[in-house]
Amino acid sequence: MAAVAPISRPSTASLEAPGLAHYLAIGLIAGAIIALQISVMRVFAVGSWSHFGSLVVSLAMLGFSLSSVVIFAGKDWFDRHWQGAATAALVLVGPLAVASNLAAQTVPFNAIFLVSDPEQKWRLLANFLLYLLPFLAGAFFLGIVFLKSRTAFSRVYFADLTGSGLAGLVVLVSMYLFSPETIIVVPLLLWAAGSLLWFFAFGAWKRVVAGAVVAALSIAGYLMLPGLLGIPDIAVSQYKGVAYARNFPDGKRIYRSVSPFGDLQVYASSYMHFAPGLSDNAAFGMPEVPANTYVGMYRDGDGPEGIMRNLAPAEQAYFRYLPMHYPYVIKAKPRTFVVQFGGGISTQAALNAGSTSVTVAESNPMTLRAFRDPLLKDVTGDILAEPRLKVIDYDGRLFLANTGERYDVIDLSLADSVGLSNPGGFAISEKYAYTHEAMLSYMHALADGGVLSVTLWNKEEPPKSVLKLYSTIAEAARMFDRQGAANDIFAVSSYLSTTTVLFKRGGFSADEIKTLRDYTKSMSWEEVHYPGMPYDGSTAQKILDDYRASIFGSGQDATLTQPAADATAPADPTAPKAACDPTAPADPTLDACADAGPDVLPATALQRMTWHALLTGGWAKLASDYVFDVRPLSNDQPYFAAYVKVADLPLTLDRLDLFQDDWGYLLIWATLGIACITAASLVLLPVIFGWRIVFSRSRGKLGTILYFACLGLGYIMVEVGLISRFTVALANPTVSASVLISSMLVFSGLGSLFAERIFNRARTLLPVLLLAICLLLLAYGFYLSPVLDWIGAYPYAVRLLLCFLLVSPPAFLMGMPMATAMTWLARLGKEHLFVWAWGINGCFSVIGSAAVPIVATSFGLSAVLQWAAIAYLVAIPAFFAVLLPSKAPAIRLVTA
Repeated sequence: MAAVAPISRPSTASLEAPGLAHYLAIGLIAGAIIALQISVMRVFAVGSWSHFGSLVVSLAMLGFSLSSVVIFAGKDWFDRHWQGAATAALVLVGPLAVASNLAAQTVPFNAIFLVSDPEQKWRLLANFLLYLLPFLAGAFFLGIVFLKSRTAFSRVYFADLTGSGLAGLVVLVSMYLFSPETIIVVPLLLWAAGSLLWFFAFGAWKRVVAGAVVAALSIAGYLMLPGLLGIPDIAVSQYKGVAYARNFPDGKRIYRSVSPFGDLQVYASSYMHFAPGLSDNAAFGMPEVPANTYVGMYRDGDGPEGIMRNLAPAEQAYFRYLPMHYPYVIKAKPRTFVVQFGGGISTQAALNAGSTSVTVAESNPMTLRAFRDPLLKDVTGDILAEPRLKVIDYDGRLFLANTGERYDVIDLSLADSVGLSNPGGFAISEKYAYTHEAMLSYMHALADGGVLSVTLWNKEEPPKSVLKLYSTIAEAARMFDRQGAANDIFAVSSYLSTTTVLFKRGGFSADEIKTLRDYTKSMSWEEVHYPGMPYDGSTAQKILDDYRASIFGSGQDATLTQPAADATAPADPTAPKAACDPTAPADPTLDACADAGPDVLPATALQRMTWHALLTGGWAKLASDYVFDVRPLSNDQPYFAAYVKVADLPLTLDRLDLFQDDWGYLLIWATLGIACITAASLVLLPVIFGWRIVFSRSRGKLGTILYFACLGLGYIMVEVGLISRFTVALANPTVSASVLISSMLVFSGLGSLFAERIFNRARTLLPVLLLAICLLLLAYGFYLSPVLDWIGAYPYAVRLLLCFLLVSPPAFLMGMPMATAMTWLARLGKEHLFVWAWGINGCFSVIGSAAVPIVATSFGLSAVLQWAAIAYLVAIPAFFAVLLPSKAPAIRLVTA
């Protein structure tokens, strides 16, 4: 390995043999670009919704692709004027980052009306174009550097990747120190350090001084201009929960903490009435409903999660009117486990119900820290100090999967606050606590006769998420108790409020069923399923048809009214007879005829037919006929999302206003379409500008394009796909993204540096390497989930280290193919393909990042890694085209 020049000796105006200062500067500047990506993702998460932040990755890669096209078209000019062009691009990164962020706050978009209001589409486009500018400038700088250091590409690529990876860790730590309003200071500081070091490496002292001035003005402008110009630091959508809290006349923020786990704020107001599923009968059954019962907790502006104040003894009857009280109706003095602490309501309900002990899990350390703050201790009566309470500081699902403890009650109630009722807000978020694997873990952790209670928001009409929940619990119940699952379930709902499902290990007795039904009646909630419940399926198909017609019909063929039997319709001989039918046997202990009414709401009827089909047969047909996708959740597909079936997507185009709740899912399809069109355009533009080169007799051109397309697609799919996977162990998508991106880039950088050892034997070694990557990704797809479950039970610092190392094998190998192929293009004199290949890689990275959520929701997270594995497999034969020598002499680029 050749020695590098020391920092103290300025290099000549060439990058054929970069010095150490050049490598450090490249690492810092590449790190600033990654840091800017993560920082803008935080801005999006707090200002609008987090999955817009995932589009920032596409924006960055689009910047690299677009810059490669321009450099390709003007290669001769950039060869001659590379220093001036690189300097201009570098100096512009910081000012553009500041200006684009400030300008974006003046054109905020309302994501709720993205479908129905045409202006919102233009506002969203304006945000994307604005945030593209700094990435474009950074991409121009790095593209010029790559162009001028072709012979040392592997080392420059190492500096680029490693600097980017380490910057991800810097941003992660910085999130403890900087709020979302000031987080962009971090990439600005990295950019400033890299710029000054770059100019110093060339001995350009005037540029060092000028760069310092520009950097100081950029940072000062970012911090001071919002106040001077009256521009908000972050324009928070008026439809985010925290916006309502801020607008209450007496709204007051009483707590705030910032960290990689989110911006956690707590607001108090007399206007805050957060009653999670509270029965309407509370107003009649209690002398006085407690006033000012809650303060609201918000994470990145989403919420509220209600934090209940410490109720006086006379007020504690309030808990009886909450749906999380259900298991305690039949369980006296239980040992209770609360899967997720959240705002603490389920924990308080468990304590109030007389639990002898309550074990509660909370994976977000900042939540526990907030509840230990003196202000919140005063509100809750210091609930965490309760002697009967034991706190588990990691995911409750993972604890139950690995513990030998058994509990009488396991509670998972409203763990996502208003999450699933927040239109589109959580459209593509992973919900591992609700998967059928999680439900099985809960069931196995029950003592004999123990009860699992799951309460979910039920605010969708037509029903969507609740049906996914039902199918998930039913699948787990059948796996746990293949013979008696129908006797193990009791389910109730409240229209446009909540639904609660109870699972009892060993099944419910007749007395328990009567007790639960009496309690349900006293709360005026609706029975959805209980063992032996009568069911009349004569109107089932009509309800399914009406729901479909209400969405995809003409508007005149749907009558979603309270259903009544159609006297003219032929009877369905396969439909079971209702227990009220005089010819049907009735169970006198259930008193079915006295309670069954002829008319129920369509949503309730649909839920009843769902349970009947799930537990007695016919679910496949019902799921096929229903207008939305209601497949169960699994660790591989942990999404309350993708409700619109893929086959129905074309039918949504002329009625997008009916899909306000689904815009998040529809948006990822739109993003994929835009990414494909954009990438195709950027691939074809060089053909227009450099047609003589493209259509010359240079061998291996199409194979080279295919090779770099496979690398771009495969690498980004692994990176983005593993972020979702690692959320299992790290419990937070921001932390997962930072660790994954950092680990991938650092180890890929090391791989690119190691690639120098195989350059001369690439023809034989690289195909083996690509095959090894393919097999490793397939293995990760099949076996990663249990490994992450195991890691998730360790202390958090150990989890971070293990996750960082777990990525290293594939990431290290995946750093070699790019460096090897780019070096061979330079060796073979294919300079015209060198820049284009880099752009092709970027274009297909844009497509890959947009395709990941589609593949994950449609086929599963393991399919993401399988598709990536196929991309690396296809790259094997394509690599031999890269190694083909060019027959044609070098041709001077002629532009249009």
